[in-house]
Amino acid sequence: MKGSFVWIILAFITAIACQPKVNQVSELATAEPRIQFTYQDITGIGKDSFYNRRDNSDVIKVGDKYYVWYTRMDSPVTAGYWGTIWYATSEDEGYTWTEQSMALGLGDEDSFDGHSVFTPNILVHEGKYYLYYTGVKLTPGNANKEFENNSTTDITAIGLAVSDSPDGPFERMNSEPVLEVSADSAAFDSFRIDDASLLLKGGKTWLYYKGRCILDGKQGPSRTKMSVAFADNPEGPFTKHDGPLLDKSHEVLIWMKDGGVASLASISSTIIFAVDGLQFSVLQDSKSNLPQAPGLYRPDLEDGNKAGETPGWGIAMRSKKGEAYLVRFEMK
Repeated sequence: MKGSFVWIILAFITAIACQPKVNQVSELATAEPRIQFTYQDITGIGKDSFYNRRDNSDVIKVGDKYYVWYTRMDSPVTAGYWGTIWYATSEDEGYTWTEQSMALGLGDEDSFDGHSVFTPNILVHEGKYYLYYTGVKLTPGNANKEFENNSTTDITAIGLAVSDSPDGPFERMNSEPVLEVSADSAAFDSFRIDDASLLLKGGKTWLYYKGRCILDGKQGPSRTKMSVAFADNPEGPFTKHDGPLLDKSHEVLIWMKDGGVASLASISSTIIFAVDGLQFSVLQDSKSNLPQAPGLYRPDLEDGNKAGETPGWGIAMRSKKGEAYLVRFEMK
C-alpha cells in the first residue's frame, strides 16, 4: 500500500511539472459568421500509389506560380520522421500541382537532421527564400543506427536553409538548428519543437512553434502547446517567449486578421485571435471538420507584400494507415 501511494505522488508531480503558466485564453465576444471548411481533391501531390505526402508549408506566389513545400515519404510510410522535403507549383490557385524536385535532403549522419527533415515552412524577405524545417537525428546509442521514435532521446529541432530562388538550391545556413529544445526538463518544449510558422511584425521575425515536454512521455502529442520566438532578422538568433502562449495546440497555423493574428488550435477545436499576436482569446469554439496540418496561401509571407488579410484557401493533409496525401481546402 505504501509503495502504491509513493507511485501516485510521483505520477502527480510528473503531471504538473510540464504545466507552466499559459496565457489565459478567454472568450471573445463576436458576431462574426462561423468559419466553415470545405475540401477539394488535387492532382500532382494528391493520392499517389508510390509516395505519401504530408505536413505542408504555407503557400506563396512568385510571378504566376504558387509554391508549396511538404514532407515526402516512400509509400506505405506515413510518418514524417522518415521523410525529406519536396516542393510543387500550381498556376490555378492550388487545384492542380506539378511536383518539381527535392528541396532539402538529409543532413550529415551525425547532425541534428541526419535522419529526417520534415514540416517545412517558408518566408521571403529582401530577396531571400527562408525554408524553416524540423530535423531529427538517428536515435543516440542505437546499435543498428536506426530511428526508434521514442519518447526519451529522440528530440527534434528547427533548422533553416536559404536560397535566392524558390526553386533552390536551398543551402543550410549552418550545421546547427536555429531553435532548440529547452534544457529544463520541466519546460513545455524540453523534448520536441516543431511546425515553424512565420510572421514579420514590428520589424522582427516571429517564429511560432509547437512544443512537447519530455516528462509527458507518450502522452506528449495530446499535451502539445504553442509558443513563439523572436529575432531581428529571419536568420536569427531567436529568443523564445517566456513559456507557452496556448495550450492544446498541435498543428501550428496562423494568419493575418483584422490587424492581429488568428490561429487554429486543433486539439481544443478552436479558432483563436490576438491583436498583439500574444494574448489569445477564443474567437470560435467547438469546431469540426478541421484541416489536418494545414497551410494557407499567405501573401504576407511574400517579399514586400503588404497584404493585411489572408485569402481563405490553402493545402492540408489526409492520413490513414498506409496513406497520406494533400488536399486543397477553403476557409469561409
